[in-house]
Amino acid sequence: MTRRSWLMLVATAAVWGSSYMFIKVALHDFSTGAVVCLRTALGAALLLGWAARRGVLGDVRGRERWIAIIALIQVVGPFLLITDGETRISSSLTAILIATVPIFTALLALRFDAAERSHGWGLVGIAVGIVGVAMLFGLDLRGSAEELLGGAMMLVAALGYAISWMLVKHKLRGAAPEAVAGGTMLVAAILTAPLLAAAPPAGAPGLDAVASLLALGAGGTGIAFVLYYTLIADIGPARASMVGYVAPAFSIAYGVVLLGERLTAAAVGGLALILAGSWLGAQGRLPGVLSRTAPSRSSAPAPAPARRTQGA
Repeated sequence: MTRRSWLMLVATAAVWGSSYMFIKVALHDFSTGAVVCLRTALGAALLLGWAARRGVLGDVRGRERWIAIIALIQVVGPFLLITDGETRISSSLTAILIATVPIFTALLALRFDAAERSHGWGLVGIAVGIVGVAMLFGLDLRGSAEELLGGAMMLVAALGYAISWMLVKHKLRGAAPEAVAGGTMLVAAILTAPLLAAAPPAGAPGLDAVASLLALGAGGTGIAFVLYYTLIADIGPARASMVGYVAPAFSIAYGVVLLGERLTAAAVGGLALILAGSWLGAQGRLPGVLSRTAPSRSSAPAPAPARRTQGA
């Protein structure tokens, strides 16, 4: 990888990792529905504009039904769950639990996708990741039923992401990812508009909440996606997927340093196990520094499915 590629990878992870922090701040003055509607509207504007510039908007023609279905599973459901769940748990813990997406993908592949099915180290990774989740729920989420509910909401959101990547792979194969993503964001914005209308801000929102919402919509939902697919074009989807292993570290740093969230030993241990399990489950092999053997399989799919590690 070139120096430019490394810088882009770190920049993308830094932007995506900030999403959970911006959600937390935006919730000070905006309702859950408002945050989801406004961020997806901003993201749709950027992504569809980019797709139009590249002349690939036509890729969504004839695929409208699946784009609508995927929008529900990939955007509306997970975004609402994550946003509402962050009223119950920290942004740091949110990022850790969303990092389970590759583990859920590997589990689903055992039944629904032979090409993505885990073997050997991949199966070990699934088990390691599940232990990490159990550690978080057993040691870090011992406080209240609200915290447990918030953690469960993140896992359901991660499952929704995993299901959606398989649908994208099998139902939208060959479509330009920016056109597909822009379409799903547009559908999500339309579907959540009634939630915004039902719970508008009670008063003039604060500058920090507005700035966070703009950064969330334009950055985490729009610009970062463009950066990610530029990175895929430069170094390929397998290497680009490393963004998903770097982003949680940024999320934790933002939460601890900027939001004053606590970081427990259980959270650190759970993160280590989940990321290790995600790597093994997605790559089916040990990292190169630990093994000289060739990969047993590559689950890094075409660009759109590779986005499964983004989360927010």
